[in-house]
Amino acid sequence: MTFELHQHALAGDTPGVTTQLHWYTAGPADAKTRVHLQAALHADEQPGTMALHHLLPRLRDADAAGQLKAHFTVFPSVNPLGLGNFSLRHHIGRYDIETGVNYNRRWPDLYPHIAATLPGRLGADPQANIAAIRSAVIAWIDSQRPATAIQRMRLLILRSAVAADIVLDLHCDDDSLKHIFTSPELMPGLQDLADWMGVAATLTAEDSGGGSFDEVLPTLYRKARLANPDHPIPVGAEAATLEYRGRADSFDALGQADAAGLFGFFAGRGLIDIAPGSAPQPSPGPTPFEATEVLRVDAPGLLAYRVELGDRVTKGQPIADLIAMDGPEAFIARRPILAGTDGFVLSRIAGKYVTAGAGIAKIVGTQVLPARAGAYLLED
Repeated sequence: MTFELHQHALAGDTPGVTTQLHWYTAGPADAKTRVHLQAALHADEQPGTMALHHLLPRLRDADAAGQLKAHFTVFPSVNPLGLGNFSLRHHIGRYDIETGVNYNRRWPDLYPHIAATLPGRLGADPQANIAAIRSAVIAWIDSQRPATAIQRMRLLILRSAVAADIVLDLHCDDDSLKHIFTSPELMPGLQDLADWMGVAATLTAEDSGGGSFDEVLPTLYRKARLANPDHPIPVGAEAATLEYRGRADSFDALGQADAAGLFGFFAGRGLIDIAPGSAPQPSPGPTPFEATEVLRVDAPGLLAYRVELGDRVTKGQPIADLIAMDGPEAFIARRPILAGTDGFVLSRIAGKYVTAGAGIAKIVGTQVLPARAGAYLLED
């Protein structure tokens, strides 16, 4: 058996503080394909951790049976620093409370750090070129001298991910249907993952603007390919963010179903030598993230939604009413918040008291919205 628990002590930034990061590995160390799975980078998002809780025993049993044909690295809760961020009984797991930085933003743009090391190392063999790029990134990571716990954690995670062929980052939204974020060049290659997950949407963008974890490796290989046109450089990692519904959706039954979908995906790829089971129903194909409206309010108030998740809406249709909480008709006046595009409601927010500028829903359309083209696409 190769199924093994690992742990690493992350020295903290203040005296007497140390945090343990736990992860598992399984499958042959010399397997041709390597898989990196992680959940709860936003530490207050637990549905992915529940899914991996149910996936791990299945990987353990498949490993004992000699059925694993890939090497798996699984971080069930990849951000132990964020697990400790509590204030007044509220878990602030999305942001580093020291800096205010979102844990899934500002991941490094790797190519500039290795570009000068690549001349003379690239050739005519695409796989050898991927290996050279990976080796260069790992050398850069090993050369770093991180000063803080979050820097050490990020480098440890990156070192695992850069060696992998499949990199899946499990998240959730606030109140949402299942969906995927990935890079456009990885579709339709990841359509089988979308089908096994049963997603409502796959949203694609080369650069959503925030330096998200799932964009680090596709961006690395894209920039390497553009900078070295005389050498074949394929995308060296299929990377995606998997959004497993909303934050409240951490239940055994859902986690078991989500684990079964992941297991079926890996089996369908031949990475687990077992019949994957009945083929899933096809999920919708990819759409540009720029075609998804993040509907925002222009004033504070109390939301009263008029639509449910999955409802199809048309431009100009009321999505919610905003009840005034100040002014001459405070707590009496209400006005509709209108959809800016045709599409369907992918997500809403759970907290109904909102401040000016808050995003209250995502509406997935099919046509790129002019205001979204080239803009910062994330809600933060």
